[in-house]
Amino acid sequence: MPREQGRKLVAQNKKARFDYHIDETWEAGMVLTGTEVKSLRAGRASLVDGYASVQDGEVWLQNIHIPEYLQGTWNNHMARRKRKALLHKREIRKIIEKTRESGFTLIPLSLYFKDGKAKVEIGLARGKKSYDKRQVIAERDVKREMARAVRHRGR
Repeated sequence: MPREQGRKLVAQNKKARFDYHIDETWEAGMVLTGTEVKSLRAGRASLVDGYASVQDGEVWLQNIHIPEYLQGTWNNHMARRKRKALLHKREIRKIIEKTRESGFTLIPLSLYFKDGKAKVEIGLARGKKSYDKRQVIAERDVKREMARAVRHRGR
């Protein structure tokens, strides 16, 4: 059987890009149990309330919901347990440095399989104010109107 190739998206936190300014991103592996991987391969996960924190020089993902595997036995995993993110030491040092600044937090942006391995994209985020959000909505509406006008002009 050939090895899995490419990138298969499992879950994405679209609300994070709306609520936060993403300054920097990192790709990290995760320490998972077998039933968690099977549940992810079935495309079941949610990053909505998820966040990451640094404890004792390690990055931990918290509140990421990976539902129990339906065909699992008594050995099934807990849906919202803490999961360790696998990063290089220099990346962790950089993350610790950046999160010490006030207003920064770590947010999981997407969960995917890359060449058969489960990965998570972690972003260094700074909260947006409500007027920033309104500005993003206004810009999106203007782009949509311009695209609509160009489409109708071609007819």
